[in-house]
Amino acid sequence: MQSHEVDYEILGDDLQVVEIELDPSETVIAEAGAMNYMEENITFEAKMGDGSNPNEGLMGKLLSVGKRALTGESIFMTHFTNSGTGKKRVSFSAPYPGQIVPIDLSKSRGRFLCQKDAFLCAAKGTKVSIAFTRKLGAGFFGGEGFILQKLEGDGMAFIHAGGTIIKKELNGETLRVDTGCIVGFSDDVDYSIERAGNLKSMFFGGEGLFLATLRGTGTVYLQSLPFSRLCDRILAHAPSAGGERKGEGSVLGMVGSLIGGN
Repeated sequence: MQSHEVDYEILGDDLQVVEIELDPSETVIAEAGAMNYMEENITFEAKMGDGSNPNEGLMGKLLSVGKRALTGESIFMTHFTNSGTGKKRVSFSAPYPGQIVPIDLSKSRGRFLCQKDAFLCAAKGTKVSIAFTRKLGAGFFGGEGFILQKLEGDGMAFIHAGGTIIKKELNGETLRVDTGCIVGFSDDVDYSIERAGNLKSMFFGGEGLFLATLRGTGTVYLQSLPFSRLCDRILAHAPSAGGERKGEGSVLGMVGSLIGGN
């Protein structure tokens, strides 16, 4: 497998954009709707599949897009190609605040696993598919779900996650993590779900009923603000059906309502 060699630059701090430089005839694939801007002579086309195996045939493409549908992603991916004569740039951004992480698949033994909505874009030649976790417990109780996205190739891929990104290098160690805070990990890291302490801690500790356990030797990326946690906080303080707004506290909430004219 030979991926296109692309250069890139990540711009911004908390609402980042990855700008990818394409040589003539080079292509980058991306999730539908991720493009931010592009220069002249870059053409784009929505295709079924990632284009990593052009000889797979119609049935192979249908099988690939069917697997992508299981992750909730679009069955189409957009292919951006430099059709000009000089270097051209195209950029991609994520749909919510966070950071973009570049993954060199050639340094990850050609394979990387990530949460199902983390993939942003990659050099053409990268195979984007799904991977089932090794244990059923990880599927039923893990924040990543039973299905993870699997990136395979020897080029650059880019993933996105919320808040601050923390990179951990495991060397035969064990790391226990809130299930929703996992962004991705190299394929040689073992992933399982274990009970979070005793029953009292599970129900009243506020950390959930289960924790993800990562063991082995490899790279793990974590996020400080999972999108689900952000949504829960927004919904908790959104106006109710009756038009009443929830404040941060009883006193401050009342003051805020008075200032806002409610």
